[in-house]
Amino acid sequence: MAGGAPVHHTTTVENPDNIKVAQPWPSNTAAYGSLAIIIVATFINFFDATVFGMMAERIKTTFDLSDEQLGFLGGPANVIFYMFVGIPIARLADIYPRKYVLAGGISIIGAVTALGGLAQNFWQFVATRMFVGAGGSAHAPASYSMLADSFPPKKITRAFALLQLGFIGGTTLGVYFGGMMIGYVSDMESIQWMGLTIHNWQLILLVIGMPGLLIGGIFLLLKEPVRRMPPSTDAVFEVADKSAPMSKKVLTFMGLDAAKAINVKGAVYYPLFIGLALSAIESQGLAFWRTPFMIRTYGWDEAQIGQVMAPMILAASLIGMVLGGVFVEWLAKRYKDANVRAATILFACVSVCSIAAPMMPTGESSLIVMSIGAVFGIAGAVPQNAAIQRIAPQAMRGQVTAIYLFMFTFFGAMGSMVIGTVAQRIFVDPQDLWKAMVSTAAILLPLATYSMYRGIKPYREEIERMEAAEAEALAAAEAQKAVQEAAAVTTTEGKGI
Repeated sequence: MAGGAPVHHTTTVENPDNIKVAQPWPSNTAAYGSLAIIIVATFINFFDATVFGMMAERIKTTFDLSDEQLGFLGGPANVIFYMFVGIPIARLADIYPRKYVLAGGISIIGAVTALGGLAQNFWQFVATRMFVGAGGSAHAPASYSMLADSFPPKKITRAFALLQLGFIGGTTLGVYFGGMMIGYVSDMESIQWMGLTIHNWQLILLVIGMPGLLIGGIFLLLKEPVRRMPPSTDAVFEVADKSAPMSKKVLTFMGLDAAKAINVKGAVYYPLFIGLALSAIESQGLAFWRTPFMIRTYGWDEAQIGQVMAPMILAASLIGMVLGGVFVEWLAKRYKDANVRAATILFACVSVCSIAAPMMPTGESSLIVMSIGAVFGIAGAVPQNAAIQRIAPQAMRGQVTAIYLFMFTFFGAMGSMVIGTVAQRIFVDPQDLWKAMVSTAAILLPLATYSMYRGIKPYREEIERMEAAEAEALAAAEAQKAVQEAAAVTTTEGKGI
């Protein structure tokens, strides 16, 4: 971790007297300390979700579910509450200390994951996944906003690249230890406790939910970074003030104003939103069905899948994290639209791998191609996240991020059900799951790539507009400072006379 001396990057903010002053950024210790805890919370979030996905075939067998029901449990069940509470929770991140929002979110995820270990039927499981989704909706908007106020613009891409360690660790170790734990408990008998039947695989959920409560407590110890006002406030992003009617405040809280503002600049935002949504359907659907696919197509079990897949995903993810940061920084030397340009190129590479992987002749070759796709997928996440944080205004950054991530969460959650429905209703035979995976990838991912491509030009124009506004605001601040200094000198000389 870097030393504790404050870095020298500054931004201009308004003080109570409406005088623009230089506000120092948090020290490296504070910034990277917050990043470290956010990484751990991200790890827990994805670890729990990955382990749950590893149990898919066990859940299907235990509760006698169809592929469509299993797909619903793996995805849509997670976003039902998100649809109602995601934007309001993001608004909380805009007006209250973000560390409290983060603490509450990860605590809910941990507690409700553990409750899944007590579920007795399909609908009780659906209920637990709903509340897990509600807790997860707090994490990204609050953490992204907190990081954007902790790291200066030149370092924020690096911070988002490091943030991928949480995703990498959660998905990699979730696969490895998930498979190991399932193998360990597979010979255990079901437990009868207080009238409940706890199946052997449910013991895993009881255990993995507990760390979330601990991290929730650690979040409360963090120092909240100062919120930074943008150099130039865009009129379309104004929010309701204290004198606004209650109805206006409620609508603002629910994200209506943010949605309107996004619509005003739809040429910038919509290609990014649509591209993310289409790619999420396939990428998250593939992630959920990967274990059932390997079991049905190649006859592997969970332990074998975890042992082979985990090191592949780890290597691919680490390479992707480095590639994402290096690639976008290289493009940034040549293009102002580097974030969206990089995402477009990487989307195209993911498309090829996702279509090819299910058609490989062996389990090992299929996982290798999937891992190559993961390299490009992880690399693409870095510029996608940085692009939104770069153009989202401070006053609505949490809500804009939440709406953006809603596209990822909602449509990504649909992915497991889309693939399950295609497999069940079009290809019918459970052994033809691979055909459903190939057909959905061949349709959705090229469309996602094209949508992202359409966003390059408007994103570049928005960056140019913002840079011009920032330069103008900085010049005005310097001029104001010079006038104040001249006035102070004049006053001093007058007193001397």
